Amino acid sequence: MSKQVKDMLVAEYNRRFAKAKGGVIIDIRGLNSITTTKLRGALRASGIRTTVVRTALARAAFKNHPLSTLAPALTGSSAVLYGLESSVDIARAIVKLADGIPDLKFRGASFDGDYYDGKAGVEQLSKLPTREEALSNVLGIAKAPGARLLGIVKEIQERLERGESIAKIG
Repeated sequence: MSKQVKDMLVAEYNRRFAKAKGGVIIDIRGLNSITTTKLRGALRASGIRTTVVRTALARAAFKNHPLSTLAPALTGSSAVLYGLESSVDIARAIVKLADGIPDLKFRGASFDGDYYDGKAGVEQLSKLPTREEALSNVLGIAKAPGARLLGIVKEIQERLERGESIAKIG
């Protein structure tokens, strides 16, 4: 392959992965075309893109990019799963789909600058909370004391309305 063609491919990878903050690398070797097409279609329906890359050119494109942490996973035939969603969402989708595809191999994943190696790493990433879930948990924790205090005040109000006395504690 000529230098010009390689430069064009690197530029195309840079364009495709420009907004990707993380992704998952899989090996789709050994999958038949029907399985690969179904897998790509299911991922596309979830907003996840799949691009089979040339590893050396992908490494060159990923330099100084959030996907640079995926370099250890770029060996042999590699497909990059990416999208505007979080890498956690991508990992969850591919782990769920992989149950019916025994020949699918996970190479690694990248999330927030961290590298998750192999199948165990991708499965670990799929169990992390997404940003929205984490914010929801923090909000729930922050609201809990206020909700408890409001419950106590409401109980006092109801007892007073029924004419019951309020016992002093302590």
